[in-house]
Amino acid sequence: MTRAQLVEQIRQKQSYLCVGLDSDITKIPAHLLTEADPVLAFNKAIIDATRKYCVSYKINTAFYESMGVKGWQTLEDTVKYIGTSHFTIADAKRGDIGNTSDQYAKAFFEALPFDSVTVAPYMGEDSVRPFLQHPGKWAIVLGLTSNKGAQDFELKQAGDGLLYEQVLKTVSTWGSPENTMFVVGATQADSFINIRKLTPEHFYLVPGVGAQGGSLKEISEKAMNKDCGILVNASRAIIFASSGTDFAERAGDVAKGYQEEMSQYLAMAGL
Repeated sequence: MTRAQLVEQIRQKQSYLCVGLDSDITKIPAHLLTEADPVLAFNKAIIDATRKYCVSYKINTAFYESMGVKGWQTLEDTVKYIGTSHFTIADAKRGDIGNTSDQYAKAFFEALPFDSVTVAPYMGEDSVRPFLQHPGKWAIVLGLTSNKGAQDFELKQAGDGLLYEQVLKTVSTWGSPENTMFVVGATQADSFINIRKLTPEHFYLVPGVGAQGGSLKEISEKAMNKDCGILVNASRAIIFASSGTDFAERAGDVAKGYQEEMSQYLAMAGL
């Protein structure tokens, strides 16, 4: 999906919601465990209930890889079920020497039909660039994350700025706003104004809203650009809104609530 197509989806749906399919088999409703593929049945129901309220789905590959070959099949079946109407993210946090990253890119962009993959940039340019060489595909590079461990490296002084600032400035020269996004955690809302100054045109993937306590209002006010420029991810707050037979209905209700709030912020921004 191109940037223009993504922006059009945001405008049409009046939403910049990304639903995270962190589908932990130990947390899905018990009545689904008799299905041939419980996680796929869960995912399909969540997708059907939320697709009109969101523009993107983020699949955390760890929850699928942990189930071995069967999990990889569920991963493939899920991304294909989503189809081409939504921006799909393989949240895999890959990154290695050039020829290895090239194989990771082929895995998610050719063997699997993802639009984007999350990438760890700390091995440098040759570990990121292979993900930028596929037309219509995106690298979503870790910038300033929402976890406690961000203090350990990302927020350390590095030269004339913080390490995450150096990452943003450097990585933004390797690609363009047409194929590069950054992960910026919702719990880092106070940093968004500075981050937007460093990367004014780029999109951000923003996890941490909902279960992690990030403020949608604060993020929207501080991080939007002329094209919206943010995809706000909510996972547990949506997909585990209920553990009963009404799980999909409740997920749809929560997603609708996010969409309705987002439409207000888009209107305020003239979008």
